Amino acid sequence: MYDIATRMRVLDLLAGDRSVNSVSKETGISRAAIRAWQSRPQPRPRLLHHATPCQGPADQAAYAYLLGLYLGDGCISPHPRGGQYLRMACADAWPGLIALCRAAITAVRPGEKVSVQQKQGCVAVTAYGHHWACLFPQHGHGKKHERRIALEGWQREIVDAHPWEFLRGLIHSDGCRITNWTTRIVGGVSKRYEYPRYFFTNTSDDIRRLCTETMTRVGVRWTVLARGGDPLNVSVARKDSVALMDAHIGPKH
Repeated sequence: MYDIATRMRVLDLLAGDRSVNSVSKETGISRAAIRAWQSRPQPRPRLLHHATPCQGPADQAAYAYLLGLYLGDGCISPHPRGGQYLRMACADAWPGLIALCRAAITAVRPGEKVSVQQKQGCVAVTAYGHHWACLFPQHGHGKKHERRIALEGWQREIVDAHPWEFLRGLIHSDGCRITNWTTRIVGGVSKRYEYPRYFFTNTSDDIRRLCTETMTRVGVRWTVLARGGDPLNVSVARKDSVALMDAHIGPKH
């Protein structure tokens, strides 16, 4: 049996376009074992609870933002030669968001190459590496809203230290800032009044709970609006809370 550090070292060598035969000769590990590691996902140790091979995010504030984006519009898929692809779906309408996503990935993992792949109506901001599944242990089979989503202890510490960055990622992925309006009769004249509000919409009860818990922690007052009987929308409409969100998040661009 080989430890995870050995397996990850072998996969790193293969990712550098080394052949199975040459890696086998260098490491003394059989070609059959190496091929088996290539063909199935590797076990994921708990990040930061082990010294190697997992590595913590180089920039924790950027990671908090990236975690928010991931919980909304991110996914991780395996690479045939080992490692994983991290993909974030970003709408074409928000070029500023695309740039922020790329910058966050680079800050979290400075050595990873980030690319942008055009899709219909959106782009996939993509990065390859061997630690994405460790950095995002919420990764798993099936849709996020169909399985339990909870933060690991080390993730909770980062979110507690950088709550606004985490909220910004959530709002940038599955939220928005809009302007509502209403009319009132003043002195016999109908006048139009506009007021901004924020929404966060996600079908996962766990992810919405992470959002509202963090909002409460930073002093943002929120309510839940049901859609078709389901409490999918988190609304921030109070003037002081909207101003607080504007100061730290603002509209997407």
